[in-house]
Amino acid sequence: MKPPYFLFDIGASHTKIGVSPDGQKVEQTQIYPTPQSFADGLSKLNEKAKGMGDGKYGAAVGGIAGPLNKDKAMVTAAPNIPDWNNKPLAMELGQALGTKVYLENDTALVGLGEAVEGPGKSFNVVGYMTVSTGVNGVLVIDRKIAPNARGYEIGNQIVDFDKTYDSDSNNFEDLVAGSQFQRRFGSPAHEIHDPGVWAEEAKLVSVGLTNLILFWSPEIVIIGGSVSKSIPLDILIENTRTRLTIFAELPLIKNAELGDFAGLWGGLHFAKSLS
Repeated sequence: MKPPYFLFDIGASHTKIGVSPDGQKVEQTQIYPTPQSFADGLSKLNEKAKGMGDGKYGAAVGGIAGPLNKDKAMVTAAPNIPDWNNKPLAMELGQALGTKVYLENDTALVGLGEAVEGPGKSFNVVGYMTVSTGVNGVLVIDRKIAPNARGYEIGNQIVDFDKTYDSDSNNFEDLVAGSQFQRRFGSPAHEIHDPGVWAEEAKLVSVGLTNLILFWSPEIVIIGGSVSKSIPLDILIENTRTRLTIFAELPLIKNAELGDFAGLWGGLHFAKSLS
């Protein structure tokens, strides 16, 4: 597939879009709230895409929050945008734009972007974790999303099997995600400035981070997502070092660098690999 590419990143809270006219840069970037309705979301994507340049694309590549079906044509279990589940996103957007649409999990493309253009660009084995509205991650090997059967959903790992820490949930996402701060602390994450809360968040995130390192053995782990920006990295690293006793040393642990449009850069790299 040759450029231009239409690039999109449909997150649980916001959608990011852009265009790559030449396969080298991302332009005309925009952010808008993700519509809860699939019909509204599809209509807005189509409208935005046709309004960029001449509206003609060699391919459209993008991510969406949640696991995809076997053919990677639709999301099947997005917890925060349920009306999008099992709707023919790739087919309908492709028909509207007159081009082939390729879907991936949104976190997978963000992680790919950070691995190729961000802190992971000098490494062959890169682990990425996002702590945002939800939690997920991806393994990138040799600048490609590592082969997998059903996608990555690391936020659903069980970290508190008998609910001794939190009587309402036992999975990693429910203990650390931004969507859970109101339940856990009575305020949304962006309104909490208590250092003690964020030290506790770092301690909890270190549990999932330790598991990621044990399972994937990366050279570097990149931490991204809106909530991660408030997590003290030094406390996170120290707690992970305390937990991870089997390895002599930690991999590098770095904050993400590409900002809001990392998923578009990941989509661009993915698009070029289709050629």
